[in-house]
Amino acid sequence: MTILIIGGSGFLGTELVRQAIAAGHSTAATFATRPGGTPKVSWHALDLRDSGRIEAVMSKVEPRVIVNATSGGPDWTVTAEGPVRLAMTAAKRGSRLVHVSSDAVFSGLRVYYDEFCLPDPLTPYGAAKAAAETGIRFVNPEAVVARTSLIIGDQRSEHVRAVHDLAAGTRTGALFTDDIRCPVHVADLAAALLELASSDRAGVHHLAGTDAVSRHELGTLIARRDGLDASRLPTGLRADSDLPGALDVRLDGRATQDRLRTKLRGARQFLALGT
Repeated sequence: MTILIIGGSGFLGTELVRQAIAAGHSTAATFATRPGGTPKVSWHALDLRDSGRIEAVMSKVEPRVIVNATSGGPDWTVTAEGPVRLAMTAAKRGSRLVHVSSDAVFSGLRVYYDEFCLPDPLTPYGAAKAAAETGIRFVNPEAVVARTSLIIGDQRSEHVRAVHDLAAGTRTGALFTDDIRCPVHVADLAAALLELASSDRAGVHHLAGTDAVSRHELGTLIARRDGLDASRLPTGLRADSDLPGALDVRLDGRATQDRLRTKLRGARQFLALGT
C-alpha cells in the first residue's frame, strides 16, 4: 500500500512515517519548511494553500491512503481551508483520507464528548479545526476525521518540552490544575491512525488516552519519568488567567476503542512505564 503522510516532518508525522515504513508500506511524506530525516521516504514540499501543488504531489505519489497530520495553528487558510482542498483531491483520485483533528473543537461545557457531539469551539484554532471537519465530511463522506488530545512522547512533544523548560526555570508560566485533557502517547496515536487508514471505516473517531488529567498532573508525571524535580513546576488556575479556551474536555473514545486492535493507553500508564 502506498501511503502519503501530510506533515511528515512534524512530531506526529515522524512517528507515522516510522511506523508506516516498519509495516512495509511504500511511504511518501510532505513538509512545509524542510524534509524529515527518515530514510526510505519520498519527500515532497507542500503548502496546503496551493491547490495546484496538492494536485502535483498526489499525481506523483498516487497514494492509496493519505494521513493528514498537519496543524497550522489558527491560520484559517492552512488549518480550515487546506484540509478541505486535500479532501477534494483525495475524493477525485479515489484515495482514502484520514484527517487528524483536535479536542479544541469543543468548549468544555459538556466535559465529556463522544463522537456524536457537535463542535462548539471557543478559540480561532478550534474554529478552524471544526470548519475543516465540516468541509471534509461534506466533500469526502468516506474520509475519517480523528479527533485527539495532547500528544505526548519525548522532548519533540511541545508539552514535554514545556515541562522541561519550566523545571529548569527557562520558561515562565504555570501548569494549570483546572485544565483537564486526555493525553495520548504518540506511538499509540500513530498506530491507531494507520489502523483506521487500513480499514473501511468513515466518519468521526476519538483517539485519546483513557486518563483525564490536569496539565499539572501531566507535568508531574512527565517530570517523574524524566528525572526532573516536579516540585519546581509552578501551578495556577486557568480560570484566573486571560487565556482563551476550554477548561475541561474529555474525549470519550470508547466506541472507537471497541473497534480497534490498537490500545490507547492513559497517561498514568504510559508515563509510569517510561515511554
